[in-house]
Amino acid sequence: MPAPQSDGGPGFIDVLTGRSPGLRLHRSRVSGPLAGSGGGHVGTHPDADVDAAWILDQDTATAYIESAQACGLTLLDGPPTPRTAVAAHSRGVGELIDAAVRQGARTVVVGLGGSCCTDGGRGMVDALGGLPAAIARTAGIHLVAATDVEHPLLGPTGAARVFGPQKGADPVTVEFLEQRMAAWADELEAATGRSVRTSAGAGAAGGLGAALLALGGIRQSGAAVIAAHTGLAVEIASAQLIVTGEGRLDGQSLHGKVVGTLAGLGRAAGVPVLVFAGQVTLTPAELRAAGIAEAHAVADHAGSVRRSIDDAAVQLSGLAEVTAGRLERE
Repeated sequence: MPAPQSDGGPGFIDVLTGRSPGLRLHRSRVSGPLAGSGGGHVGTHPDADVDAAWILDQDTATAYIESAQACGLTLLDGPPTPRTAVAAHSRGVGELIDAAVRQGARTVVVGLGGSCCTDGGRGMVDALGGLPAAIARTAGIHLVAATDVEHPLLGPTGAARVFGPQKGADPVTVEFLEQRMAAWADELEAATGRSVRTSAGAGAAGGLGAALLALGGIRQSGAAVIAAHTGLAVEIASAQLIVTGEGRLDGQSLHGKVVGTLAGLGRAAGVPVLVFAGQVTLTPAELRAAGIAEAHAVADHAGSVRRSIDDAAVQLSGLAEVTAGRLERE
């Protein structure tokens, strides 16, 4: 039985609405990631605004927001560059939070991942009126940072140094972003009294996690949020096998990602987990410890990484067919 999943990044809202059709979908016109920055147009919107979908569960007064809908990499009109890496911001996320609170949300779950910005959530805070106003605006609101990574805000495993290059930042730009976010972390911590720069998940979505945590939010695995909302554990209890996928199955896949969540649920229910991935770097012992029965790399089946990328659908289908045939014979 297909059961679409998300770890908080792109697709977070689609999965929630697809799995829970009774949820009310809203659309808001908000600032795109380059609005007002002079960094160029965004997507097909010459005014640099974007149409973002979000959800309000009226029964629980809970709003679900996908940060990628307001500041995602896919919104850029072309490949990211050092210029867009510096200019991109998270203002639209703050506008979505404001819209949700105005509609009566008392809990706001923000799915983090796939962003093109590395602003530490400053744009989000500015959209809420700046730090003092944002603190007051979110007082009494339960904020949840639904992340797919556990990276801190700063340092060698932080937002700028790990994810900056994916967002167009060259080495000089990475260091600029690191210093800019360090100064912003000082402001956040001074204003809120909360230490966030080393918190797990603070570096998610270009540091959006840090701002949400500073405003009193908590971090949860985005995949776990989806699993809890959709009753995934109940579905798994009646399954014989869990089949899922990952681009690169490595240590990070086990922390906050869909694969790690499914492996934990499968192990608890005694249901084996089978993973198809572009590449697999975990050892057999590490896979067993994580609760993964088998993991197969498309690159190995294809003979090379390049071929597995260029002919992904055919290679994945072929690998799945071979694996299914073997399982049927066993």
